[in-house]
Amino acid sequence: MTSATQVAQWMLDELQREKYLDQDVAVAEIERRFGGEFVYVNQSGGQSINREVLGVFRKLTENTVVWVRAEKTWRFREAYDLGRHPKPAIGRHLKTGHRG
Repeated sequence: MTSATQVAQWMLDELQREKYLDQDVAVAEIERRFGGEFVYVNQSGGQSINREVLGVFRKLTENTVVWVRAEKTWRFREAYDLGRHPKPAIGRHLKTGHRG
């Protein structure tokens, strides 16, 4: 029987392979590979990843991965990222003085 830890590890493996992980792709693949018990329909009517899986994924990636809310994507942390939810790229130069 598959566990939330195995699903979260799959998410991390995919992120390492692709360098990013789109939520929609992850939801569809989790349901296909591991079953419907690891996804649910959220209040907005969209499919989401089970909270237990997300909790394990956060523990596995706490210091290395950020969630980009606007893109609904996880990616590896960059030097300019602050916290779990990075600031939009457009505002980055305001603190660093660089526009790159």
